[in-house]
Amino acid sequence: MESRVLLRATANVVGIPKLRRPIGAIHRQFSTASSSSFSVKPIGGIGEGANLISGRQLRPILLLDSSAINGGEKREILKPVKAAAAEGGDTAGEAKVGFLAKYPWLVTGFFFFMWYFLNVIFNILNKKIYNYFPYPYFVSVIHLFVGVVYCLISWSVGLPKRAPIDSNLLKVLIPVAVCHALGHVTSNVSFAAVAVSFTHTIKALEPFFNAAASQFIMGQSIPITLWLSLAPVVLGVAMASLTELSFNWLGFISAMISNISFTYRSIFSKKAMTDMDSTNVYAYISIIALFVCIPPAIIVEGPKLLNHGFADAIAKVGMTKFISDLFWVGMFYHLYNQLATNTLERVAPLTHAVGNVLKRVFVIGFSIVIFGNKISTQTGIGTGIAIAGVAMYSIIKAKIEEEKRQGKKA
Repeated sequence: MESRVLLRATANVVGIPKLRRPIGAIHRQFSTASSSSFSVKPIGGIGEGANLISGRQLRPILLLDSSAINGGEKREILKPVKAAAAEGGDTAGEAKVGFLAKYPWLVTGFFFFMWYFLNVIFNILNKKIYNYFPYPYFVSVIHLFVGVVYCLISWSVGLPKRAPIDSNLLKVLIPVAVCHALGHVTSNVSFAAVAVSFTHTIKALEPFFNAAASQFIMGQSIPITLWLSLAPVVLGVAMASLTELSFNWLGFISAMISNISFTYRSIFSKKAMTDMDSTNVYAYISIIALFVCIPPAIIVEGPKLLNHGFADAIAKVGMTKFISDLFWVGMFYHLYNQLATNTLERVAPLTHAVGNVLKRVFVIGFSIVIFGNKISTQTGIGTGIAIAGVAMYSIIKAKIEEEKRQGKKA
């Protein structure tokens, strides 16, 4: 039907050459026509390719409306839309491919740099606050509170758009948030009690607890190579703890509880897999964790803060610096955690695992330099052995996970 209509239309239009003539001749003939206005009808959808006339393929040329030509108006061939788009296609393509798209490794490198930078700044500022305001429960609440306010403001402007949450998703996120809150508070108790470098050395044992939980709680088989890679971690932490000058049991036990809490957070996170993006998930977890942390902070430190805690801190550093320090430490805490998540989304698990180990090295090294912490030779060697063990564990585990993914694809 369409072929008959097209043939009839071409027969009625005066001056349009027969289809047997080359397309180039058609263009040359109509390019000499004077310009005037008339209605134009495209044949079919240009995006669909060309039309078929008598079994032959017709290029997507725009044909003139016969009614306009019969009325005596001058005619003009318009340049095909697809051809015009093709001529400007290269320029548009070049415009879309920007500098960052050509060099994605620069973006990834920037994410790693900001992740390290924010983490180091957070740890240093956090410890400085504890030196004049030793109330880790309250400071933990501030960390989460500032992050929640940041998330609410981001949602209000649509960066990112808030993802809806229902009762089912809330139920699976609550255990994750509770473990996150407990691990966060106990980490800060350890940071306040001992040197930052020592807390991070103890927290290097977290892979050991992850492997133990996977093996004995979730029933997953852990390869012997992974267990062997954890031996230097345990040995290194033991060596560092025996001669750590800032050692005390509160700091040590709090860091160990933090390891266990974050291990269970990982277990519950696997059960709470959702299609929601990581930014929204972390925002909801932060909100729930904030409500979990407020009651113990009021019970444990509330009376002390009201009696002399706030007054002593303001007397030492002044109101402006005190409020400024609390605000910025909360911002750095939220942003470095968000950057860690965003970095994980951009790189392979192996790269992220190695990056996480190097991050801990950076934090330990910078904290020793900034605070001038004196460490014994045995502590230094033990810390190095523990970090090396974590690196081996991370690399082996990432390779095993990659092999599993490749096996599923095959």
